[in-house]
Amino acid sequence: MDRVKVIGLMEEQGMVPLFFNSDIEVCKKVLKACYDGGARLLEFTNRGVFAHEVFSELSKYVLSQLPGMALGVGSVPDAGTAALFIQCGAAFVVTPSLREDVAIVCNRRKILFSPGCGSLTEIGKAEELGCDIVKLFPGSVYGPKFIKSIKAPQPWTKIMPTGGVAPTEENLKSWFDAGATCVGMGSKLISKEILENENYTELENKVRQTLSLIQQIKA
Repeated sequence: MDRVKVIGLMEEQGMVPLFFNSDIEVCKKVLKACYDGGARLLEFTNRGVFAHEVFSELSKYVLSQLPGMALGVGSVPDAGTAALFIQCGAAFVVTPSLREDVAIVCNRRKILFSPGCGSLTEIGKAEELGCDIVKLFPGSVYGPKFIKSIKAPQPWTKIMPTGGVAPTEENLKSWFDAGATCVGMGSKLISKEILENENYTELENKVRQTLSLIQQIKA
């Protein structure tokens, strides 16, 4: 899946679920629940030993069972790690900070790269490196007002806040009213309780309701 299509999915859906688990079967169930709930994007966060091996199996699962799903990788620290996950099928790459070496690797493979940025200077540099959608991280530190301030002189900038985003109307409205292109959402969406209780039906419904709420807000 090329980056133009991934950008389109981010703009259309407005949400990227974030998730990590070392158990492949748990990951598959989470992916399936998100997919059945309407999500066509998911960021697998690189936070465990042998995470790339888990991701590789999930990538194969997505290709065979979840058509139209863009599976990306987050928490990528360097170019070598980015290349490894791209080789395993990553449709997009997300980093916690701005990394020029990762941008080079992703551009070479025509993969969407969303770096974590925390200033107008970093955002401008990211855009110079070809980043179409930048990640605001941690979103809870900066807040919606930061996005509104950035969009004033740079209305073309596309921002995805991650961290501090919750699946409530009040929270989501504050981000999208400020000009967010989409939001990244982890434990507030895929909660510890859902995983402990293996309540994947609840997760499916939660994803569906959140996506519907985002569409209502954006409309």
